[in-house]
Amino acid sequence: MPVIADSWPILSVFWWMLMFFLFVIWIWLLISIFSDIFRSNISGWAKAGWTIFIVFMPLLGVLVYLIVHGGDMQHRSMKAAAEAQAAQAEYIKSVAGTGGGGTAEELEKLAKLHDSGVLTDEEFAAQKAKLLG
Repeated sequence: MPVIADSWPILSVFWWMLMFFLFVIWIWLLISIFSDIFRSNISGWAKAGWTIFIVFMPLLGVLVYLIVHGGDMQHRSMKAAAEAQAAQAEYIKSVAGTGGGGTAEELEKLAKLHDSGVLTDEEFAAQKAKLLG
């Protein structure tokens, strides 16, 4: 069966580009669905059933899975993204430190301010007591 793109070379290029991008989207969709199947909290038999259904009837399996579990899939993805962001923020805080370098460095700064006359004795004592708890 001839395709109209065969008689027009530029249409053939566009046709193959369209097919390539649709294939990439299909692979991305399958990876997303399989990762969601194994991330969900359904039983092992249900996971096996969904996997077999999608492997043997790909188009119908993907459509049915998206209809049945589409909303839950979105919530699990958002939860995983939030957890990853929180873990990244925690890691950055642990690596960067608190920014002040700890109590000793803060006391050192207070002492320099006191020695230079910026802080009075009472202010210095109050800040020192605040830092030491």
